[in-house]
Amino acid sequence: MKNANLESNPWKQSDDRLVVSSDQQTKNTRLMINLVGLILTWSAWFWLTNRTLSNNLNLGIAIAGVLILIPLIFMGRWILDRQPTIQRAVWVTAIIHYLTAIFLGSALIAATRFAQAVPDWASPLPAWLGLLLMVLSGLFLSGGAIHLLSKGLGLPIGTELTRQVVTNWIYAWTRNPIVLSSLAFLVGIGLWLESGSFLIWVLALVFPAMFVFLLVFEERELEIRFGEDYLEYKQRTPRLWPRRPKKDA
Repeated sequence: MKNANLESNPWKQSDDRLVVSSDQQTKNTRLMINLVGLILTWSAWFWLTNRTLSNNLNLGIAIAGVLILIPLIFMGRWILDRQPTIQRAVWVTAIIHYLTAIFLGSALIAATRFAQAVPDWASPLPAWLGLLLMVLSGLFLSGGAIHLLSKGLGLPIGTELTRQVVTNWIYAWTRNPIVLSSLAFLVGIGLWLESGSFLIWVLALVFPAMFVFLLVFEERELEIRFGEDYLEYKQRTPRLWPRRPKKDA
């Protein structure tokens, strides 16, 4: 009789329907964000790739595309702090990731075109050294992404965020091996192109912008989604520059 009463309890049935409805709504929201985000990202990149722009305009896009990320990052953090729930962290993070991809990707296209059109530095280093750095950093980037996908059941991008904290392999040395590898890859491009302006763009604009992104937004959203697991990992592992992990880690 007791089980029958529980099964016929209208309040319990109502709560279950609310949970299912909430989960479905979250999935629909993520699907819509991913769909719109992918369309806008690829459209922006395709449009810029197929346009012939002046050197001054390419330079402007390269600079503005990075600088605009700073207010977007702080706006994302403000939205997170207003209601620090997992559901909000998921969709806000997805939006911020797509906006970052649109603006930073467009800036990269423009900066590369500017560097190719305006050679400004006779590097004492051979171009193959930049190519080697690109290959090595690309391997680390791919390895970090594959490991994160297999162990964290997701990726650090809006399409499918990780579902658990990954703390082993290269993630025991640094919390952000993918970001570190990406920055090294960009430095490799600058050396390969023998472009001082491209290297200045990476070191003076992209690196600080990514550091602000990690410090202000990403660490906060990971704290919201993973709680103590991430806080413990954050305490023992450096943010960016690798450090040999302790034996008990």
